[in-house]
Amino acid sequence: MEFSHYSVLLNECIEALNIAPDGIYVDGTAGGAGHSREIAKRLTTGRLIAIDKDPDAIAAATERLAPYPRAQVVQGDFADMDRILAELEIPQVNGILLDLGVSSHQLDRGERGFSYNVDAPLDMRMSQSGLSARDIVNTYSVDELTRILREYGEERFAYKIARNIERHREQAPIETTFQLVEIIKESIPAPARREGGHPAKRTFQAIRIAVNSELDHLSQCLDRAFDCLAPGGRFAIITFHSLEDRMVKQKFAALAKGCICPPDFPMCVCGRTPQARLITRKPILPSEEELAENNRSHSAKLRVCERI
Repeated sequence: MEFSHYSVLLNECIEALNIAPDGIYVDGTAGGAGHSREIAKRLTTGRLIAIDKDPDAIAAATERLAPYPRAQVVQGDFADMDRILAELEIPQVNGILLDLGVSSHQLDRGERGFSYNVDAPLDMRMSQSGLSARDIVNTYSVDELTRILREYGEERFAYKIARNIERHREQAPIETTFQLVEIIKESIPAPARREGGHPAKRTFQAIRIAVNSELDHLSQCLDRAFDCLAPGGRFAIITFHSLEDRMVKQKFAALAKGCICPPDFPMCVCGRTPQARLITRKPILPSEEELAENNRSHSAKLRVCERI
């Protein structure tokens, strides 16, 4: 199957990065190379580093970026961006882009186990290695499952779902996505199942985040990647749920904040100056035209800051 991924907020991202033909840019989530290709098209003497941890994405990006000699594809995690750039002997870059969405390829390819609409083995690993959704569902305690579902999925019925998971796995291991979907459905009252889309959406999101340590890796990237930017360099991040967006918003706000002394101090003693300026004080959202083309972009938010 061809690796497919709709490039969410594509034009908005390219505009936000303010690409210079001789600049150095990082796409930390290359995916199907949609964003990467548009960046590479605009480079003459510049350089693009396209990073992804999914082997399928690496294969697709390598093929699609082959016509662009200024582009280089690297398999890795964006949380390690500082190390990757150091190994490539790149001290600073002019722009960084992250698209935190799950690709259409990952959702639609049955064996990847990301989708609650396709019956498949429980997997959800973006890197296709390490801890899987099956491991979490069948080995984590009820308390830990409840925490994951509440914290990462904001699921109201987290405890009941976790208890029913435990009850079912005592009979036999939970192996497939549809087995898990049925457990979730029987755990949620009928009126609640009719609200807010598919009843398994929040649980699948939560388990996927836990499998891939998504919030931990985003936090690490936010702490490390900004230091890789040259003055005037821009950091653009597309988020898809409130937990990610809150982290990005708070980090960008902290970078843009100057003095943190208490307001009753007669003078500044912290010596702190802003490190960034906010290019987007409110997130950029998909247009009506984009939403009509790709319903999966409905929750996307783009935030951008620039290093001072």
